[in-house]
Amino acid sequence: MTANYYDFHTPIGTLRLVGDESAIDRIELPNRAAKAPDAAWEAADGDLPAALAETKRQLEEYFAGERREFDLALGAGGTDFQQRVWAELRRIPFGETISYGELAARIGNPSGSRAVGQANGANPLPVVVPCHRVIGHDGKLGGYGGGLPTKQALLDLERKALAR
Repeated sequence: MTANYYDFHTPIGTLRLVGDESAIDRIELPNRAAKAPDAAWEAADGDLPAALAETKRQLEEYFAGERREFDLALGAGGTDFQQRVWAELRRIPFGETISYGELAARIGNPSGSRAVGQANGANPLPVVVPCHRVIGHDGKLGGYGGGLPTKQALLDLERKALAR
């Protein structure tokens, strides 16, 4: 099945959703969504494939401060280690942060904070798999594929929604 893509505007900029009827495979943050799409992807014209439409709906709710968890069919691959890291990311509560070291300990690899950081960097579904909630042990933001201003904007959005 051919992957479709759809670009839509959010408070953090234009996101590109990539997937098909059954699952969302990728979410590209504004810095990547601004580039030309992969030649293997087809633009979603007219009605969006079911998984893209549902992802868009849930992201709109998230950005409006109305959604704190996502319930989507995720099609992203990854190594066993990456899958463990990404599953644990989804357990970090909305509006909270943990350190890379704490995340490594949670998956049973307490000395693996660097590997956890690499798995975060390879996360194909940012926002939905909330790697933005992981920060350095010193409380600083650390790296983020979408850039530190985007990471900060996501954290601020969640904290603001919690304060309502």
